[in-house]
Amino acid sequence: MALALLAAGTAQAQSNVTVYGIIDTALTRVDNTNANGDSVTKMPSLTGSFPSRIGFRGTEDLGGGLAAIFTLESGFGPDTGTMGQGGRLFGRQATVGLKGKWGTLQLGRQINMTYIAMLKADVLGPNLFAIGSIDPYLPNARSDNSVAYLGNFDGLVVGATYSFGRDTSSAGGPAATNCAGESAADSKACRQYTAMLGYEVKAYGINATYDKLHGNVGAANGLTSSRNFDRRVTVNGYWMFGGTKLGAGVVDRKTDAATGVTESDLYYLGVSHPVTPLLTFDAQVARKDVKHSGDDTKMIVARLTYYLSTRTAIYGALGRMDNDGAAAVALDAGGTVGAGKAQNGVMAGIRHHF
Repeated sequence: MALALLAAGTAQAQSNVTVYGIIDTALTRVDNTNANGDSVTKMPSLTGSFPSRIGFRGTEDLGGGLAAIFTLESGFGPDTGTMGQGGRLFGRQATVGLKGKWGTLQLGRQINMTYIAMLKADVLGPNLFAIGSIDPYLPNARSDNSVAYLGNFDGLVVGATYSFGRDTSSAGGPAATNCAGESAADSKACRQYTAMLGYEVKAYGINATYDKLHGNVGAANGLTSSRNFDRRVTVNGYWMFGGTKLGAGVVDRKTDAATGVTESDLYYLGVSHPVTPLLTFDAQVARKDVKHSGDDTKMIVARLTYYLSTRTAIYGALGRMDNDGAAAVALDAGGTVGAGKAQNGVMAGIRHHF
């Protein structure tokens, strides 16, 4: 009898699964890649205008306004076809949860509140030349082993995540910190919590986030004890003037690592303007101010995107990164630059959504 009822309920439930993705690749040339001032032309692995991915998204209507949801999303580099996010099968997202009028509750590897808060304010997003070059965590703000809640109540946005072990990969790169966590011996080891509070409507929005990650033995970036931490506080906003968007924000960061304590503020301001229905102009300026140090960084980027169709676009970008003191922040995400050197870059690519 119970099996019959279950089969009937399954037959009545409305469910669907969507396969989606982005293939985005570019050619770029940057100068001053080392102390000798050499230039390089290459096809970047990390991103062009958006990181390439393939995903599966599903929902099942459970009745009464409640739905079961899941997302499985894999990142890859179209230059070589290799998998991203430290070689994970579903490194971008792997979540399952419930969604209703009260909001969304999910478990798994997922984007956290720092990522979500900047989606509307950062006009360049994960572009190869963007603020993700200055702080690689920002476009890679995901948490393993996490529980997340996000709700929107007539524009009031509330969200939080709690991770029992932020990042289990040891493969290196911005998406891998080798901090497995979930330790019975140390309740703070590799724990991460993020929170967001904001108000967002179509015309404007502002939000604030708090993000703190504790370390553990063997973790990257000097976070070799649960007493060590990496903390970011962000404030982000966007304003619409017709079809033109103005986005701005600040990221206040404090890192207490085995090598010492560092603090910095990253400011950004951008504009996105539809020149025509098929052509969009984006520009952004940013500055990283390292406290008690002269190792500061400034960035300026401009990008044009032309839509060949609703799914396919070509784009080009120019950028410059100025490094002061011993700073060595490359203009292109994942690239290199000589310490204290300015770096100029040009990029052109194509993107297809499916």
